[in-house]
Amino acid sequence: MDDLLGKSHYRQPEEQKTLLLCFSHLRWNFVYQRPQHILSLAAKTRQVIYFEEPIFEQVPQASLRSNDVSPSIKVVTPILPHGTSEADAIATQRRFVDSLVASAPRNLLTTWYYTPMALRFSDHLSCDVCVYDCMDELSAFKNAPVELVEMEKRLLQRADIVFTGGQSLYEAKRGMHGSMFPFPSSIDVSHFHQARGSGADPLDQAGIPHPRVGYFGVIDERLDVDLVASAAERMPDVHFILIGPVVKIDPQSLPKAANIHWLGGKDYSELPAYLRHWDAGWMPFALNAATRYISPTKTPEFLSAGVPLVSTAIVDVVRTYGAEGLVDIIDAQDVETKLRALLARPRDALLPQVDAYLADMSWENTWAAMSRHIQRVRSTSNVLQFRRSA
Repeated sequence: MDDLLGKSHYRQPEEQKTLLLCFSHLRWNFVYQRPQHILSLAAKTRQVIYFEEPIFEQVPQASLRSNDVSPSIKVVTPILPHGTSEADAIATQRRFVDSLVASAPRNLLTTWYYTPMALRFSDHLSCDVCVYDCMDELSAFKNAPVELVEMEKRLLQRADIVFTGGQSLYEAKRGMHGSMFPFPSSIDVSHFHQARGSGADPLDQAGIPHPRVGYFGVIDERLDVDLVASAAERMPDVHFILIGPVVKIDPQSLPKAANIHWLGGKDYSELPAYLRHWDAGWMPFALNAATRYISPTKTPEFLSAGVPLVSTAIVDVVRTYGAEGLVDIIDAQDVETKLRALLARPRDALLPQVDAYLADMSWENTWAAMSRHIQRVRSTSNVLQFRRSA
C-alpha cells in the first residue's frame, strides 16, 4: 500500500503534526453534517484521516481507497472482495489501520470515534487521546448491529473524553463516563444566511406552486411518513418538498400525492438555493426510539436561513427552540392549524429573535470548546507520564 499520509508527513519530530484518526459509520460524501464540520476545523491544526466502513466489491483482493478532500483531510475506504468473512474483514481493516499510523508516534495520535463498532479492528492502538463523539443513540437505529451496546460499553471504558450530540443524550449517558460533555448541533451561519438573499429557483423546484413547506435531511425511519401523507391530504393547496437521500426504507413506501415532491439528495452547497424559495419549513420526525435523543442540526440551519419552522415534539427541540418561541411544536391533530398560521405570518417575523439566539452558536465555537477539553486531557496525561518517568 502506498504511503497514504504522503512523503512529507511524519519525518522530523519538529515538523510532525498531530494525526487525528477518525472512525465513522457515515460516508464523508453522504450528507454534510457534524463530522464534516468538526473535522474540517480540526484539520486546520492536525492531519485528519477519516476511516469509513468497508465497501464490498467484485475485486480479487482487498485494497484501501484514498481520497484527499483537502490538503489535511484524507478519506480512506476499505474495499473488500464479496464473500469476505467477518473475521477476515476485521483482520484486513486492522492491517490497514496499522499501516496508516505506522509513522505517527503515540504522543501525536488522537483517535476519534463516531462508531463503537470500529473497536473490533482498532482496540490495540496506543494513542495520546481517545475521543468518542456520540452524536446519536445508534443502538436505537434500524438495522443496528446486535453487539453495538456492548461495543459502546468498551469504548466508554477506553475513551479519555466523550462528547454527546445533544443535551438529552448527555443526560441519558452522563453516568457512564467521568469526562462527558454535551455539544448540541451548531450552525454555519454564513452558509445558510445565503438563503435570505435573492437567487434563482433550482430547476427541479421552479415549477412547484406556492405555498411551499420544505424538509431537508436523511429520509429514514426517523421521518413520520404517515404525518407527511395526512398533512398533504388535509392541505391540498400546500406543496410539501422533501430533500434528502432515502436509506433503510423502501422508496416505494413513501407517500405519493400531487402536492408531495421528493427531490432526492442535494449537495450541502445547494441547500440555500432551495431554502430561499420555501415559505415555511417543518421537521416531521416520528416520535420513536430512533428520535428520542436526537438534536437535529437542521433546526438552527432552517432558522439561520430565515425559514419559519414547525417540528414534532423532539425533546431537544422542545426544550430549546420551542421554549424560546422560535419553533412551533406540532402533532398530527394540530399540524394543519399551526402550519397555516405559520404560512400566514411574515417570513421574517422572528428574525431578530432568531439572530439573537444563534449569535454565539457556531461550529468554530464548538470546536474551540472541544479542543480545550482535549488539551486538558492531553496535559494531564503528559504530567502523569512525566511523574512516572521521574
